[in-house]
Amino acid sequence: MLNFAWRDYGNRVGAWRLLELLDRLALPATVLLNSAMYGYAPALVAAHRARGDEIAGHGRTNSERQSLLPEAEERRLIMESTAAIARHEGRAPRGWLSPWIAESRVTPDLLAEAGYRYTLNWCMDDQPIWMATRAGRLLAIPYPQEVNDIPAVVARKDGAAQFAAMVLADFEERLEQVARDGIPQVMGIALHPYIIGQPYRLRALRGALSAIAARRGEVWITTAGAIFDHVEALPEGMVP
Repeated sequence: MLNFAWRDYGNRVGAWRLLELLDRLALPATVLLNSAMYGYAPALVAAHRARGDEIAGHGRTNSERQSLLPEAEERRLIMESTAAIARHEGRAPRGWLSPWIAESRVTPDLLAEAGYRYTLNWCMDDQPIWMATRAGRLLAIPYPQEVNDIPAVVARKDGAAQFAAMVLADFEERLEQVARDGIPQVMGIALHPYIIGQPYRLRALRGALSAIAARRGEVWITTAGAIFDHVEALPEGMVP
């Protein structure tokens, strides 16, 4: 009961606070959506749709791990989640993050076969990387494992101020590296409303995101899908 209520706080309260902050700072978002949310919290999904946020696939629920499923059952999970998003959004999602970031050996193949163009599962670089699958190439876009409130706050027990400082430190260090080396980088910030939507954490995050938004002339603040479009349009072999 305690864990369920903690999670549901994100749907009932935390997510709406986060939406207000994103609106105030004019920040876009890629929503990693469990398709069960269409039945559980449709108004919340509609609010993201109304502001033009990208909807990416994130399984049916976070109670399932793809890595434990036989290939046929994993394919069914992907197809059911994809179909729900396509039905409600009017188009299929192009990106996917597995629940628990768990993969079987065939997950990239199944995603490509289902029409996905990019995955967020492979967090092994600061730049997007093309991966080979049996259905063609799939772009791996870096998803943050460090600047992510679950490992930071839940696992490492970082405080709200520590997490906000981490966001800013990551941003400022990357700006310096890009200016020095001339090599673009992708920086993501992973936020879960039941964690970051707690008032004292949101207050700290607001300061960090405000500082980033104030420098939008130096960076491209965008969605994962827009990053995919940019990389796909580049000549083969060109650095993003």
